[in-house]
Amino acid sequence: MMSLTGKYAVGILLTFTILAAAMLYAFPAVIMITGIKGITEVNFFLSRIVLWIILILVFLYTIFIEKSVFLLKEEKKYSAAFYVKAVLSLYFICLIGGGILNAVILFFIEEKISTKLLNLVPIFRNNYFLVIFTCLTAAIVEEFLMRGYVQSRLEKIYNSPTVAIVISSVLFGILHSTYGTISQVLGPFFIGIVFAVFYNKRYSNIKILIICHFMIDFIAMMMMNFMDIKHLSVF
Repeated sequence: MMSLTGKYAVGILLTFTILAAAMLYAFPAVIMITGIKGITEVNFFLSRIVLWIILILVFLYTIFIEKSVFLLKEEKKYSAAFYVKAVLSLYFICLIGGGILNAVILFFIEEKISTKLLNLVPIFRNNYFLVIFTCLTAAIVEEFLMRGYVQSRLEKIYNSPTVAIVISSVLFGILHSTYGTISQVLGPFFIGIVFAVFYNKRYSNIKILIICHFMIDFIAMMMMNFMDIKHLSVF
């Protein structure tokens, strides 16, 4: 019989593999199923539903295979004022750090805006439902899977918070490589490090990460509605 550590390892591998496959093939698969060609609101919405299905599958894996709880770290409770302070602190750390990282990348590499990102801009223009749904999906699914599930189990496997933080952040960055730019890999990697450190060392509260992740994506996407994307950073 497989040990619990082995089940953790299989769960991490399956989670990353399925997420990577979804990033690469969910949209083409949706196009085949719907018969609607091109990047449309409907196709993109359905591709986000795939991510929710993956979260449900991993949740079921923890119940029936691991026979464990999804979040291995006990959620700490905080006051409303603390949530506001923590979310804003995280947001500005990611904003400032991400801005510096982006400037360094642009200094060494003449990198163009992601073609995939440019192709997505029209479907989000003034479509506030899709913007909110997309941001909620990214925030909830990615934080539960990458920090809540993967990071906590890596820590159990290696008995090292540092190793768990680094590996989970590397995987988080790789998952964003489908955007086709170095910035879209290093940016999420940096955010992954910040979130992982704060989740492990400071807050032990997934809701703070979800709210901050939502803020980062939502503000960036709302700016896309009012500005030329070429004037935005990779975040």
